[in-house]
Amino acid sequence: MRKTLLVLIAVAAIVSLGWACTTVIVTKGASVDGSVMTSHSCDCGECDFRYVYIPAADFEAGSKRPVYPFHEPYPRYVGKDMGPTYDDPNFAPYEPLGYIDQVEHTFAYYEAAYGVINEHQVAIGECTCSAKVYAQPVAGECIFDIAALSKVALERCTTARDAVQLMGDLAVEYGYYGWGETLTVTDPNEAWVFEVCASPDKKSALWAAKKVPDGEVFVEANIFRIRELDPENPDIMFSPNLIEVATEAGWYDPSTGPIDWMATVSTGEYSQPYYSLRRIWRVLDRVAPSKEFSPWVEDGFTTDYPFSVVPDEKLSVADVISLFRDFYEGTEFDLTEGLAAGPFGNPNRYSGSSKLIKGSWERAISIFRCDYVFVTQVRNWLPDPIGGVVWFGAAAPHESILVPLYCGINDVPYAFDHGNLHEFDADVAGWAMNFMGNWAELKFSYMYPEIQALQQEIEGKLFAVQPAIEAAAAQLYEVDPELCKEFLTDYVANVTNRVMEDVWDFNRYLITKYRDGYINVPNVGSSAGYPDWWLNAVGYDEGHIFGDDGYKAK
Repeated sequence: MRKTLLVLIAVAAIVSLGWACTTVIVTKGASVDGSVMTSHSCDCGECDFRYVYIPAADFEAGSKRPVYPFHEPYPRYVGKDMGPTYDDPNFAPYEPLGYIDQVEHTFAYYEAAYGVINEHQVAIGECTCSAKVYAQPVAGECIFDIAALSKVALERCTTARDAVQLMGDLAVEYGYYGWGETLTVTDPNEAWVFEVCASPDKKSALWAAKKVPDGEVFVEANIFRIRELDPENPDIMFSPNLIEVATEAGWYDPSTGPIDWMATVSTGEYSQPYYSLRRIWRVLDRVAPSKEFSPWVEDGFTTDYPFSVVPDEKLSVADVISLFRDFYEGTEFDLTEGLAAGPFGNPNRYSGSSKLIKGSWERAISIFRCDYVFVTQVRNWLPDPIGGVVWFGAAAPHESILVPLYCGINDVPYAFDHGNLHEFDADVAGWAMNFMGNWAELKFSYMYPEIQALQQEIEGKLFAVQPAIEAAAAQLYEVDPELCKEFLTDYVANVTNRVMEDVWDFNRYLITKYRDGYINVPNVGSSAGYPDWWLNAVGYDEGHIFGDDGYKAK
């Protein structure tokens, strides 16, 4: 049974090669208020989208920590080792791949498909990258994937730098499986990029990490971004086995100069040309248009795009959310334009099933198969329970309302820690917001502006009250930290309930207004019709009409 499970996991990992994510870092010097931000869009399509609280725990000396296999679909884990949410009697408990030494105390943290944030404001984003080696899990020999690494880091670390070092050490010692992976790791002062892949013998790992310079913005979109590694630079780290292993594999010749991490371990562009690099260009171009980056490059190993960039204007959380809602609007790659977008500007492009026609679509930043998105905000001037907040959207960025989930809350609302893709549940945020996005596809150019207005209204109010809420929480923290946590937990619960009510009210409004292809508000039965350019493109003018031999064959 265990062997079968491992085979299924390996197959799932291979299938998931195309289901890939985007992550953006904003350092404190690049943000409007001194926050450090990271982010993640889980562009999976089949992932367990629950946002779950893992409580802190104490262990006896000599205890062992189990490491469980990676599992994307629901349930991603079943058992008693990670709090009550995963203790589900409807499923058999998962078996670990292996064990590592346990520490005496682990921190509370929150996770979705990967670790997200812990009680000390260490936050993590993720995206998969191409690599030369794919390794499968082997019980007792190769036991860590990127999700397991992220969770151990959040259990044990209070700084991003320590988290990077720990994950690298564990991957090398206990083996890493999967494709290449990137984690963007932040704390209230620093932001690091951690990139890892399997070693050629598929029993260990190779990794590199680089600190994002303060005052700059970083983006990764399924292609490794760290290049030359300088061993004398304190803001660069890499695995002690990298040079030797890469040389023995014939990937690197030390006589050529410093090792280029990405060129050494990567196969370049992910999935198809510009699948990754178009998104990197788009983010860099939006945050630093004065640099005039070109969307066209010579190949997947280009050095045209810098590791990070100083933005023309400092960014807010709202600005980062806006980046994730991008369809290349206003550019030559605008997915809301052209025949493929249909008469109503639908930017979604589904995977084709044709075996005869070869091609590809532009890959947007916001994509229909995203299971959740978040932007984390961590701040060094606030106590940890208040300073760390995850702005969480339970569906694709363009169809989500992002809600603040503080790292000090001790109970995640039902709307976020329940639900799955197999059964509709109106009380689950993922279903409420996904319905809104799916209904909008009927007349996207009409409905999406209304969705944007709703997002701006709700999120705008949440941003506006944030300083007052946090000031009140800070006063309570001085009196009693636990009282502060209760206050934030109640606030998050109330916000979630209100947002869920607003979204379903809005969904009912959309159903009513756009029923049967009409526009029924303010007048029932008003026809929207189709734009002239589309009618011409699909041959409407060739249809039969009176006064022009309308009954003859054409």
